[in-house]
Amino acid sequence: MEKIAVYGAGTIGSCEATLIIGNSLPCTVIGHSEAGLERCKKAIAQNWDDLIAHGLAAESNKTNAMAMLKVTNDPAALEGHTFVFEAVAEGAAEKQEVYEAIAQYAAEDAVVASCSSSMDAEILAGLSPKPGNLLIAHPFQPVHMLPLVEVVRHEKTAQSAIDRSLSLLKTLHRQVVVLNRSVPGLLVNRFAQALFRESIYLIEQGITSAADIDRAVKYAVGMRYASIGLLEYFDAVGFGLESTIAGNVYPDLCDTKELQKTVLDGLASGQTGQAAGKGLYDWSQKDSDDFRLRKQSPYFAGVKEWTMP
Repeated sequence: MEKIAVYGAGTIGSCEATLIIGNSLPCTVIGHSEAGLERCKKAIAQNWDDLIAHGLAAESNKTNAMAMLKVTNDPAALEGHTFVFEAVAEGAAEKQEVYEAIAQYAAEDAVVASCSSSMDAEILAGLSPKPGNLLIAHPFQPVHMLPLVEVVRHEKTAQSAIDRSLSLLKTLHRQVVVLNRSVPGLLVNRFAQALFRESIYLIEQGITSAADIDRAVKYAVGMRYASIGLLEYFDAVGFGLESTIAGNVYPDLCDTKELQKTVLDGLASGQTGQAAGKGLYDWSQKDSDDFRLRKQSPYFAGVKEWTMP
């Protein structure tokens, strides 16, 4: 079995570590500040408390899992580790420094799986002293709950790195899609941006509200494709009907290549989003704990597959 580390103690790193120790595998987390390490440990503990609150884990599982966790600022703790999830900021300088540290301290053949959601795999490979061992393994928040991981190879990725990554991700009960090369947004973020763009367009045209768009997605789009695939459904319906719908709809879809006014106004005001308190919704009227739990609830069943410590 791989000896696993997570380089990065932020939200993604802490959730990745939760998943690893939740499947009875020891994990070392490398951070860069004492405050960051404390936030990481608290976040992991909160993840376990949420699982316990929903009957998905017991206090003994949390105790045993936390005992398998090591959190440190010292990259020398990577010694002997054979698989490192890189979860640091999306900047070339930051990632290059991390890749050099991994090459210096981790095992000679350590696989480096970047959690990057926006950087091209070829660019990441150019930052690494050992590009053949590097790939992207992009998870989705909440990382320990949502099962999909997008694995992206680049021109120099060794097949052994792909094989070892797929094996470990299977052990962690992840569902994996493999991309043979990078494209902006990979798969899921491309789908999401198409929905976001069309949704903002419909709001700006005065056609409907944010709440009604969310209702349509939750109770039709999301439910329709929860048990059958998008293209499986498309193929079952047949090209005839879908081509008719496409002919009617395609000409009227939003096709802007620029950020839309609603987004630009939000950026300019600095007052949008959950943290700021207001955006398309008034977040002061929402319960943040309720939102956090609802964000996780569709994935509770998957936790039952974990190999709990």
